[in-house]
Amino acid sequence: MNPNRLWTHRLYPGELPRLSAVRRDLRTDLDGLDDDTVDTLVLCGSELFANCVKYTASGHDGGVVRTLWQADERSLTLGFTDDGLGGTVPAVPRTRSTTQWQQAEDQRGLLMIEELSTAWGYSPLCPFGDIGTHTWATFTLPR
Repeated sequence: MNPNRLWTHRLYPGELPRLSAVRRDLRTDLDGLDDDTVDTLVLCGSELFANCVKYTASGHDGGVVRTLWQADERSLTLGFTDDGLGGTVPAVPRTRSTTQWQQAEDQRGLLMIEELSTAWGYSPLCPFGDIGTHTWATFTLPR
């Protein structure tokens, strides 16, 4: 893949059944990368998209924008922008007991992204209100 590449942004309705389209489009856009890298990005992309739908206005008749870019030959960044109004920011939960973690069904996805990516983070689209958040993860590409 060429460094300094920016793929066309993709817009999806904020509906969980659209995950199949998100996965398919990622596989198409990442054609040429090794299968393990593609699988990792598809897994993490699925989680980020689902978070946008589940925790923000994107899941209430909104949309989600997917971004994908390669700043250099060794890294690739995948991002999702939601419609905001979720009331919280993306965060890995840190204050659960072992029992609470064993019983938890939600909020494990960001832990997975933290482990599989080189870095991840978020930025609000507007510092003066909750009109959207861009959440991203950067992945190291194999040589």
